[in-house]
Amino acid sequence: MISSVRGTVVHVEPDSVVVEVGGVGLSLAVTPQVAHAAHLGETLMLHTNLIVREDALSLFGFAERDELVVFTQLLGVTGVGPKSALGVLATLTVPQIADAVSADDDAPFRRVSGIGPKTAKLIVVQLAGKIVASRPASGARKDAAAAVPAQVVQALIGLGWSERTASEAVESVAGDAAESDRSSVPALLRLTLSVLGPARKEPVGG
Repeated sequence: MISSVRGTVVHVEPDSVVVEVGGVGLSLAVTPQVAHAAHLGETLMLHTNLIVREDALSLFGFAERDELVVFTQLLGVTGVGPKSALGVLATLTVPQIADAVSADDDAPFRRVSGIGPKTAKLIVVQLAGKIVASRPASGARKDAAAAVPAQVVQALIGLGWSERTASEAVESVAGDAAESDRSSVPALLRLTLSVLGPARKEPVGG
């Protein structure tokens, strides 16, 4: 079992990275958050889960060990495969997953692409009592939530939008979004892009 990988980033895609370890490039499926934080030429360490199938060996990488633990627990839920489990962690943080399970609320999971109502309910039922997340203090949660819009603005700027356009769009979307979406970078980014449309280069000062 490959439990972790540390090496130089040699390639980055929106949902994967290639890390060179001892002269061998390992391709890992990751969340958009991990891909966004990965930079070519820099050292990256990921906690990993190796999925072995008859026709493929697939590595999944996570920045935090608690994400790996939850990923493994999600794989134990009926109807949840590696792609869906990764999708849950791309959309929700570990504390958000723990909160939803604790509250017997399957709505956050139904918003994950590829997760239907039945599977969302099974996640809540089958993970009840299993997920233990380190909950930040209320002040820390507020600081983290406040940082989400700023991260989304930076992502949009990287996609070609001007800072003014990005900031105005994020502020507008965040005002109408559900709390779970406002506190998730991927969710808020997805909602904002649905309003802005395809990425494009704007003139400076636009």
